[in-house]
Amino acid sequence: MAILRFKALELVNQRPPVEVKQPSEKISDYYGCNVFGLEAMRATLSGDYFKRLQFAIRTGSKVDRHLADAVAAAMKTWALSKGATHYTHWFQPLTGETAEKHDSFFDLSSDGRAIENFKGSALVQQEPDASSFPNGGIRNTFEARGYTAWDPTSPAFIIESTGAKTLCIPTIFVSYTGEALDYKAPLLKSLTLVEKAAVDVCQYFDKDVSRVTATLGIEQEYFLVDRALYNARPDLVMAGRTVFGHAPAKGQQLEDHYFGAIPSRVHAFMVEFEVEAHKLGIPLRTRHNEVAPNQFECAPTFEEANLAVDHNQILMDVMDRVAEKHDLKVLLHEKPFAGVNGSGKHNNWALSTDTGVNLFAPGRRPKENLQFLTFFITTIKAVHRYADLLRASIASASNDHRLGANEAPPAIMSVFIGKKLTEVLDELERTAKVPLDKGDNMYLKLGIDKIPEILLDNTDRNRTSPFAFTGNKFEFRAVGSSANCSNAMTILNAIVADQLIEFRNTVEAAIAKGKKKEVAIIDVLREYVISSKDIRFEGNGYSKEWEEEAERRGLSNIRTTPYALDKLVDEMAEELFTKHNIFNKRELHARHEILLEDYIKRVQIEARVMGDLAANHVIPTAVAYQTKLVQNIKGLREIGLEDDEYTKSTLDTIKNISRHLTTIKTNVEAMVEARKVANKVEDTRERAIQYNENIKSYFDTIRYSVDKLELIVDDEQWPLVKYREMLFSH
Repeated sequence: MAILRFKALELVNQRPPVEVKQPSEKISDYYGCNVFGLEAMRATLSGDYFKRLQFAIRTGSKVDRHLADAVAAAMKTWALSKGATHYTHWFQPLTGETAEKHDSFFDLSSDGRAIENFKGSALVQQEPDASSFPNGGIRNTFEARGYTAWDPTSPAFIIESTGAKTLCIPTIFVSYTGEALDYKAPLLKSLTLVEKAAVDVCQYFDKDVSRVTATLGIEQEYFLVDRALYNARPDLVMAGRTVFGHAPAKGQQLEDHYFGAIPSRVHAFMVEFEVEAHKLGIPLRTRHNEVAPNQFECAPTFEEANLAVDHNQILMDVMDRVAEKHDLKVLLHEKPFAGVNGSGKHNNWALSTDTGVNLFAPGRRPKENLQFLTFFITTIKAVHRYADLLRASIASASNDHRLGANEAPPAIMSVFIGKKLTEVLDELERTAKVPLDKGDNMYLKLGIDKIPEILLDNTDRNRTSPFAFTGNKFEFRAVGSSANCSNAMTILNAIVADQLIEFRNTVEAAIAKGKKKEVAIIDVLREYVISSKDIRFEGNGYSKEWEEEAERRGLSNIRTTPYALDKLVDEMAEELFTKHNIFNKRELHARHEILLEDYIKRVQIEARVMGDLAANHVIPTAVAYQTKLVQNIKGLREIGLEDDEYTKSTLDTIKNISRHLTTIKTNVEAMVEARKVANKVEDTRERAIQYNENIKSYFDTIRYSVDKLELIVDDEQWPLVKYREMLFSH
């Protein structure tokens, strides 16, 4: 194993940057060339069919058989012209990954001639095997049938891999009995819900608003390591993170990596994956070094939320495939290395109207500022009301390693809005007894007309906040880097929509009792400001003081996934989701079961990897080195140096190694026994809790002794690639 480590390092030192040729000097020349977008549709569809398809996409109306046949024929023509030979329904099952089954355009005619064929029926619906995907008990293994159904709002695209091209058609995935088995279907429902709720509230301010779109910009953080180093670390290969590894002398403490010069091999990789992303219509604009060594980030411009999620899922796949060409490995685990920053996906979420207004940006007129305050305050109220559900939306075994550590947001949900906006809300609260009149005088009394000036100079940021307002959007920073953002966005859309609906109902009730509209709106907002005040926090989210303060405020601090997921199926969540038809009760409990099973399996894999590395790599290496030291001691004593200081020191080292070996062996054996006990527990939630409390509890103890041995054992003999080698080799 030690030989493999040094061979890997030798390979790293020999690798030059891969030369990358860009298709054109201008990105605009090839942007979206592999997407069946508007230009491709116009070129391949008749004018009538093109208009009908755009109408169906815009309104969500049903695509009839004739239109489906026309679109399928156009897609086939376009895909064949691009060199595609196969097509697939591309979907997002509850594995967290994407899935696809490829079918060839090739077919035989009735007289045996070879033809290319693709009908509307194949476009609209396919029937992949559903039995082997997570379903939480919705489907029996012998009941294999599931359906993928075309999502016209997300354009088809072509993926090229090892020279072959495949037309990918974004779809939802449902069971034979109609329950959603994927992430996309609930997201689409939540987007429809929040649009209707937001449009209804917008009518108070602008009657011309007929559509509201949830927009999303997903910043993607990731680590890069050389593929040879990755393959020499079984824990990275199996678990996605290093279960052992002593911190190097230099980590991120000098902050010299952040926004530093991008290493040449990494830069070549970035250039190529950006080219491939741009071909697929993914609007990447930003790339840079992140805080931790060998950590990087890319970020796109804002898009409609459903498309943004699809693009992020595609992007992760593209990054991985391109990295392989550059002999690199992308690590998307939230915490692949201890002691340095973890990785997340910062979800920048906003609502925009079809009249061109961002509802989280103030306008030039007081009325527009009241609209801004309405959506701003209502969102804060929603987060306060459903904070635990929002915590559940980002719960996973891998994100548990990250939350609250090294600049990741804490597990306590809170909202940061900055000093100036805090003053605005405090002023609104203080003016409870100010008599209000309709008109600009009312806005002047409340200071609402000053909001644009306030925000213009509001440069506050808070990296410790899980949910922060950043000028014209909310940034949900707690989402994990490996996650499918659909889960968090479905819940965020649903809770905000629910609060908007309640807001409008309360305002309407006040108007019905004779209150003026603006007065009714401000009265409700003032109540929301007061009742949701506890969720607002401007300080250091990492501090012990905040934990204590949050407890006094009644805010939850749910540190681990099994307990966080309880909030997904409590009475409050069930009422929310079933009332708005996002999930039925069966779907909700199935997802709870799936997420718990995922947690168990991931912790189980980590425990197995830890046991294997300890027993088969670390212990034999440490024993071999200890034996060398024992032989050394014998030799020293033979020449009369038994009382020499070096001899005594070496003897202490031998004893120290023995203590660590005993700790490792004892705790690994105990962990294995605990795993056997947990595996006999039938109830999934209880089994997850056992893995959390009775198996993970051994991880730190075992790791501590292994990492200490790494410092003691001869570097030439240590079997595992070290942190300094993975984090500082490019």
